[in-house]
Parts: sequence; C-alpha cells; structure tokens
Amino acid sequence: MKRMQTALTIVAMMMLAVGSAFGGSAIIGSVAGSKNATIDGQALEPNTTVFSGDSLRVKEGAAVVAVGRGSRLVFGEDTVASFLREGTDVTVLLGQGNVLLYQGQAGMNLAVKVGTVTVAPTGGYKTLGEIAMVNGAVVVKAREGKLRVEGNGPAVEVVKGKTLTVKQARTAGRAPQGGSAVSGATALQVGGIAASGTAAVLGGVAMSNASDAQDAAEAATEAAVGAQQEAAAATAAAEAAQAAAEAALEILSPSAP
Repeated sequence: MKRMQTALTIVAMMMLAVGSAFGGSAIIGSVAGSKNATIDGQALEPNTTVFSGDSLRVKEGAAVVAVGRGSRLVFGEDTVASFLREGTDVTVLLGQGNVLLYQGQAGMNLAVKVGTVTVAPTGGYKTLGEIAMVNGAVVVKAREGKLRVEGNGPAVEVVKGKTLTVKQARTAGRAPQGGSAVSGATALQVGGIAASGTAAVLGGVAMSNASDAQDAAEAATEAAVGAQQEAAAATAAAEAAQAAAEAALEILSPSAP
C-alpha cells in the first residue's frame, strides 16, 4: 500500500513538472510550408508546431503558418516576428517585414501588432489583409473583408481595396490626429507590397505540400532534361540516317548519259 502511494506521488509530481514545463506554450498552429525560414534559430520544416512565444525569421523566402480551421499567416522575405496566444486570440508581433493575414469564418481570432498599432479583421467574415513595415510606417491593405486599425489615435476601418499608411508616433502627444494616414511610403512601394503579397499567397498555397512539390519539381526537371537530350540524339540519328539514304540512292542510281 505504501509502495502504491509512493508511486502515485511520483507520478503526480512528474505530471506537475511536465505541466509547468509546457505551461504558457499554447499552440499557435503548424507550418504549411517554408523557404529560408527559421523559428528560434532552427530551420522550419513542414508540419512543425508553432507555439506562443516562438520567434520567426524569414530571409530570402517565405513561411506559411496554418492557424485554426482554414486561417493562414504568410510571412514574406526579410521578416522578423513572434507569436502570442491568449485564449482564442492569436497575435503576431511584427518586428520587421510583412505578413499576409487570412482569417476564415471560424477558428482563432488573428491580429498583427506593430509597435503601438494593432491590425485585426472585423465583421465576422472572411478577411484577407496585408500588413507591412515601410520606412518606419505601417502599411495596411484590405483585399477581402475589413481590417480595424487602432492604437495610434481613434480606430480606423480599412475596407476592401483600400490602403492605409500610418506613421507610428516617436514621442507621446505626436500621434497623427484622427488616426489619419501619414504618407510614409510611396505609391510604388505600396504597389510593390501588394504585388509581393499576392505572390506570397500563391506561393503559400503552393508550399502547403512543399516537400512533395519540391521532389516532384526536381523529378520533372530531370525528366525534361533527359527528354531533351533524347530528342537531340534522335534528331541527330535521323539526320545521319537521311544522309546515308541519300548517299545510297546516289550510288544505286544509274549514271546520267
């Protein structure tokens, strides 16, 4: 009896230790695909679990994190971000770079925070938005649904097709009045962000099965090279055969009078 009580006590202590070790490490989602990206210094692999508190860095590539049921976060190149989860709320703390946020109708509530500025979907329907840091400003574009921008004056809603550029206040009392946009990025830069964002979405979809797709692409490339070489060899053989046939005809043909 005493041995059983001792064993139960040890098991309970182990469970408490495991609970304390993993306490606060709430799951954010999983990696759907990545290229030249790391989390806490470790290379990202498909299906890697992302936890609250993890730090993401993308170099010349991209990373796609699946969150909840159908929601996605797509991080572009030269991006540094970390994650925070509180209940069903998932916040991306964007240090530099850009992120595309796609939130479905159900699942986690997503938000992106850049300094004092917080961007989140609003309205309870599917939302696709781009958030980027450009020359010290926060550029927000809504592609689907609406985004609510707050933390730098009164809250502002960015509707589908609109772009808002907010320059973060450097000192207290110098925030833009009325939450109005302050031009911190040229139209060309904003256009570049939109283009790269679209490419990131398409790349994110393609990277959902990154490993298999890469293997298939490499195999297809090898097959194409092999086919090209075989075609070249076949063409050379055909030309040689034709030349030989013409020579034979000349030999067999009667001489002209």
